[in-house]
Amino acid sequence: MTGTLRWQPLVIRILAAMLLLAPGAVADQGILPLGIDDGGIRDNGGRRISIKGGFTRIVSLYGAHTENLFSLGLDSEIIGVSRHETFPPRALTKPVFSYHDDPEKFLAAHPDLVLVRPMVDRGYPALIRRLEKSGITVVSLQPGTVAEMLVYWRVLGRLAGRPEAAEGMVRSFMAAVEKIRQRTGAIHPRKRVYFESIHSKMKTFAGTAIAMYALETAGGVNVAADARSSRGTNIANYGKERILDRGGEIDVYLAQCGSMNQPTIAMIREEPGFMAIRAVREGRIHLVPEMLVSRPTLRLVEGIHTIGRILYPRVFTDIDRQEQ
Repeated sequence: MTGTLRWQPLVIRILAAMLLLAPGAVADQGILPLGIDDGGIRDNGGRRISIKGGFTRIVSLYGAHTENLFSLGLDSEIIGVSRHETFPPRALTKPVFSYHDDPEKFLAAHPDLVLVRPMVDRGYPALIRRLEKSGITVVSLQPGTVAEMLVYWRVLGRLAGRPEAAEGMVRSFMAAVEKIRQRTGAIHPRKRVYFESIHSKMKTFAGTAIAMYALETAGGVNVAADARSSRGTNIANYGKERILDRGGEIDVYLAQCGSMNQPTIAMIREEPGFMAIRAVREGRIHLVPEMLVSRPTLRLVEGIHTIGRILYPRVFTDIDRQEQ
């Protein structure tokens, strides 16, 4: 046991290094890579922010930012959140802000940091300029891959003045992934899966997307590995014809469900032509929460377990028992 524990930090460091070196597109065109140095950070909009200490009055306009700030141990420092918050429950008690709000609402709250996503940064330039002109730091963040997610957590740690807590998040995530991979590595044969991102447009995920990382870590095989990213995003075009062409190979049909995609099992089962898909004919259609498989938070581990229990219930029941 002592020898195993001694090797765990080395394994975690190696895995983290491999992830950080892994190739992958960022979440959207025009997004610049995140960066960290001794003096501060560079955000996805190309801003260079010097950091001497953590920000203490933060408005977060994206649920993943908010969730991660709470994971870093913040609470009173979070003075505003977006209107679509669902987790953790404490977030629901915070004042609500939106990029549609008048800038005066933000200024009246006296934030020292406003966290946004690139889509807001580009789509609402008047708001962003007004905040920055008033001396408020605006930071635009959205990782597209797991490698970027680890950097993103470290960036948030710097901004929040909690770099050690951010490193703890990275270590915790990597240790959980390694434990899962130790159990799924010997699985054979592996289940072949089609993972739907947007049902109405017959789209899946790009191969480097966080959701595909969750699927593959859980031991699944992506039957749509030839899908190509749509406009540089984590969503990939596929189309019904290609899905049906692969229908005989699909052991399990997964669909994320949430704000981006709102299918039902009946909707998928009754889609014209879908009885050509073996998983559909045999009733192996499953919905997984978007917030567990597509958001860059620690709950991605829960998303991996959720997919794993669908694909290999016995293996993941044993993992759950060990953790308990």
